[in-house]
Amino acid sequence: MNRFVIFDGNATLHRAYHALPPLTTKAHEPINAVYGMMSMLLKILQDFRPSHISFAFDTKEPTFRNKLSEEYQAQRAEVDTDLISQFEKARTTLTAFHIPFFEKPGYEADDVIGTIVTQLETDPYFDEIIVVTGDRDLLQLVTNKIFLYMPNGLNNGKLMKAEDTKTKMGVYPDKIVEYKALVGDPSDNYKGVAGIGPKTAIKLIEEFGTVENIFSKSDEIPVKLREKLVNGQTSAHLSKKLATIVRDVPLPEFHLDDCALWKLDSSEGIALFEEYGFKTLTKRMQDTAKLFIAKNQLSLL
Repeated sequence: MNRFVIFDGNATLHRAYHALPPLTTKAHEPINAVYGMMSMLLKILQDFRPSHISFAFDTKEPTFRNKLSEEYQAQRAEVDTDLISQFEKARTTLTAFHIPFFEKPGYEADDVIGTIVTQLETDPYFDEIIVVTGDRDLLQLVTNKIFLYMPNGLNNGKLMKAEDTKTKMGVYPDKIVEYKALVGDPSDNYKGVAGIGPKTAIKLIEEFGTVENIFSKSDEIPVKLREKLVNGQTSAHLSKKLATIVRDVPLPEFHLDDCALWKLDSSEGIALFEEYGFKTLTKRMQDTAKLFIAKNQLSLL
């Protein structure tokens, strides 16, 4: 089975940083998030045996969502300096193992991921496309070919398909943005429609399908609920824009072949692990590399 795997780099580093105790390099620089990121990568490689892998990252620049709403993500606490210092090390580490990563100023990693997986969904070579992230926003990308792997800690996780999304969110993937338009998202700091909770939102979506249909047929809705919708109409439309993952980000630097060139036993990568003090992880990388060499040899028979 041919699989393409793309990691939400920011979400992966955040999870790793908070899951692991402090760890430093020989130069006494924080490195636990990078250790966790590479450990999660090995877990995914061993479990799914993908042919292609890549990462996507946010950039420091404001995105188009910040321009749409000054309040977007404004409530988030500042990232720990010990984590910030590891983002560049993460990029350096991926490069050392010939693993490509993609990012685009003005957009989030979610948009980069959405663009790549949407493009690859029509490629008959791939049987499955897997997005590794703990971010529920990306559930809107799930189809019968695109799945989310949502980690639980560093060593376990769940592969989310359409029915799993419905169970978790109350709606199918293609209705996630409609749902968020109505209920909002506290983690990203947009409000949806005041007074409308998940149950009411799900009922409205089941009856009318989209936010646009809800407002165009508002005369069919009971008076009290209609008043809430009318009062929150502007917020609902803005929330939908903020929730919707962009799937046409210009990515001239994305070349599919590059995503198949990863090398777990690269001399540059092993040297970097020596600098970081990753003795156990080095052996795991080399052992996993042997698994893929054996797999590739079998495929030639």
